[in-house]
Amino acid sequence: MWQAGYGAFSYSHSHVDTVVKYILRQEEHHKIKTFREEYIEFLKKYQIEYNDRYILKDIEK
Repeated sequence: MWQAGYGAFSYSHSHVDTVVKYILRQEEHHKIKTFREEYIEFLKKYQIEYNDRYILKDIEK
């Protein structure tokens, strides 16, 4: 198993295919950008306030 945790987000039914494609390629995708980096981009894109100390840290390998 390549990851130790997971998260869940809500999408509309019209975006299900996009979400499935993302899930199927996420291992390869996260070799380029970490989950943490992508999550922070998501928060900023949707102008969601957050405190960095509560954001998941990347797992050291």
